[in-house]
Amino acid sequence: MHFTAPLKSDSIKIMLLGSGELGKEVAIEAQRLGIEVIAVDRYPNAPAHQVAHEAHVINMQNKDEVLDLIRRVKPDYILPEIEAISIEALFDAEKEGFHVIPNAEAVNKTMNRKNIRKFAAEELGLKTSAYRFVASFEELEKAAEEVGFPCVIKPVMSSSGHGQSVAKTPEDLKESWEIAKEARGDASELIVEEFVRFDYEITLLTARNEHGTVFCEPIGHEQKDGDYIFSWQPAYMSSEAKAKAQEIAKKVTDGLGGRGIFGVELFVKGDEVYFSEVSPRPHDTGMVTLITQSQSEFALHLRAVLGLPLDFAFFTPGASAAYKAKNDSVTPIIHVDEKAFATDSFVRVFGKPESHEGRRMAVLLTMAASESEALKKAKERIGFFDDSAKVTKVVEEKCSENEESCVIKRVIKFIFG
Repeated sequence: MHFTAPLKSDSIKIMLLGSGELGKEVAIEAQRLGIEVIAVDRYPNAPAHQVAHEAHVINMQNKDEVLDLIRRVKPDYILPEIEAISIEALFDAEKEGFHVIPNAEAVNKTMNRKNIRKFAAEELGLKTSAYRFVASFEELEKAAEEVGFPCVIKPVMSSSGHGQSVAKTPEDLKESWEIAKEARGDASELIVEEFVRFDYEITLLTARNEHGTVFCEPIGHEQKDGDYIFSWQPAYMSSEAKAKAQEIAKKVTDGLGGRGIFGVELFVKGDEVYFSEVSPRPHDTGMVTLITQSQSEFALHLRAVLGLPLDFAFFTPGASAAYKAKNDSVTPIIHVDEKAFATDSFVRVFGKPESHEGRRMAVLLTMAASESEALKKAKERIGFFDDSAKVTKVVEEKCSENEESCVIKRVIKFIFG
């Protein structure tokens, strides 16, 4: 492949539709290869705006605004980085000869939970949890009764866990209905899912282009309110479960087609693997690959997009921990302890211009001889252990009340050692 210089008549151009922390890392990788980066988002000074050659602020759900910008910039590759984008604009751009990554139909399927669940379960025949789609509170009540409690309730389109909740009883449904309205995307319809009592969940990063398909080591993660707070790599899996996970990931990504990296989310129970969701772009839990692999998920994504070989090496077990904002501010400050800057860890501050309570503002990355040791370091250095004794004590006191509390105790014991 021939490389060019940015800001020239023959420059290779990529347009990021969504310029958060994941887009920022893609932009940095593109800069390393002399690629011109045009970063687009709904608000000014987004993280990728700060490292791009050109930045734009538009309403990305407005078809005319998106298409107008694409036609003016004429990018070689359009990389959707979030769900809330006008899919009609992407289809029209593709018809006009622009290269949407991985392709407009794949974006259409994956940006909406209804589309991807029907595709995976009904077209590909993959094992998933039971599910229903609802558009009214009355339908929600009926679906929850059919699926059973507890059940997971999500908007068909949202990101970073916004609008997602677990209803443990029928009395919780009203609150779940209200929470769903907080979605970043489309909450006009909800998916009600069976709560799979899985052992753990993973992200299997899967990159593909004409050179073939490669899988990163599985990534384990913990979530809070539907958003990830810790991830580690590799996540332990039996050889049988790992083979099934790769088989599912290849079926899904082959079915979607195109180039790029996909974050395939899976539930694992023993040796059984259930498909959950897939994102056709780098995944937030995959930030751990910035410290574990010779080519991070961002570098692999760009290589896949450009049609380059996808070879990489896994270097070391590692973990990531997210710094979450504690308040709303237009002058955010991220407090990072000095111990986070040890020889076996580093910090990446995203540079988001505003903070909101719970918003991910930075990430700590650690390496160690094992993933459990790396995770322990990450939690210690981010200050997660501050309330561990208190939490464990409360759980122990409640353990005799019901079996669920005993399960929680085992989880707490695993987390805190």
